[in-house]
Amino acid sequence: MNAFKVHNYSYSLGKHNDKNVIWIHFVKDTQLINHLKEHIPAKWSQSQKCWYVSDNYTYRNWFGIEQKVVSHEVFKRINPINLTEFNKFINALTLKGYSKNTLRTYTIEFAQLLYLLKDKPVDKLTSEKLQSYFLYCHKELKLSENQIHSRINAIKFYFEQVLRQPKMFIDIPRPKKVMHLPRFLNMKQVSKLFEVTENIKHRVMLKLCYGMGLRVGEIVNIKISDIDSKAMKVLIRRGKGKKDRYVNLPESLLPELREYYRIDNPKEYLFEGQFGKQYSIRSVQAVFKNAMKKAKIRKAIGIHGLRHSYATHLLELGTDITLIQKLLGHNNIKTTMLYAHVADTSLDAVKSPLDKLS
Repeated sequence: MNAFKVHNYSYSLGKHNDKNVIWIHFVKDTQLINHLKEHIPAKWSQSQKCWYVSDNYTYRNWFGIEQKVVSHEVFKRINPINLTEFNKFINALTLKGYSKNTLRTYTIEFAQLLYLLKDKPVDKLTSEKLQSYFLYCHKELKLSENQIHSRINAIKFYFEQVLRQPKMFIDIPRPKKVMHLPRFLNMKQVSKLFEVTENIKHRVMLKLCYGMGLRVGEIVNIKISDIDSKAMKVLIRRGKGKKDRYVNLPESLLPELREYYRIDNPKEYLFEGQFGKQYSIRSVQAVFKNAMKKAKIRKAIGIHGLRHSYATHLLELGTDITLIQKLLGHNNIKTTMLYAHVADTSLDAVKSPLDKLS
């Protein structure tokens, strides 16, 4: 297995006591040992004479190691009769260029069907049997509408793209999706959020999320070379749907952004973790959660709410909705139109007839 080098450490994948681990290699040095112990809960293997951590999503992210799409445990639970089809399914998704998140979601959803089938071949299923399975997902498993949609999409991909049976799903109805309105913070709450965030790196991170309406995955992917301070533009590479787009860099943030760059001195990515790689999505989410706690804002909302807040506030300020669509990178104007349901552009002026009674 190739090692993954970062600064004075290098990393390799392996096994220890029958568990998957990431071995951490470096020349014996007290400073490096103390630095390692300070930043991550690494353990020492007496038998291998090497430091290690569990092989999981968090540490792979930290060390810049490619994430596993499907764990070994998933393969072990699938009957050998369906393993070939499962591999075909994964290969088709990969060749189609689906994102890792979609790949992971689809493989998990398709695997649920294979677990249930046991030794029955999946490629012999009829549309009637599939309909019975989705009814089982409704009635017995009580899955949400969104999860059933996700499961249908995964299984539909297998029958249409792998088996080339496009008519299998013609008579299979889908549940109606629940329309959830975007959750957002008002301007005072957003200001409070920035006010309580003392760490300049964390504050700039949150301000960019809100000030440019970015997804958390887009924030961690920004490279220093993507920022054009003269044109006041930032290139967002391979956003959702693998599309590039430009967004406007807020003028008020430029001095603070430069100050952050001077202090933190990132090398490649605008926000880098402790080992020189890009900041992890989970770490950005934790920054937002801590800021919400400090600001004493008790709304049930995640960091994606800053993107919703950006769009809602732009609409309230009179920005044309088609411009908001372009800035957010939405394919369909219908997605952007959801913000019209929550923006206070005209609803506040409407008075209840109850107020007219005297």
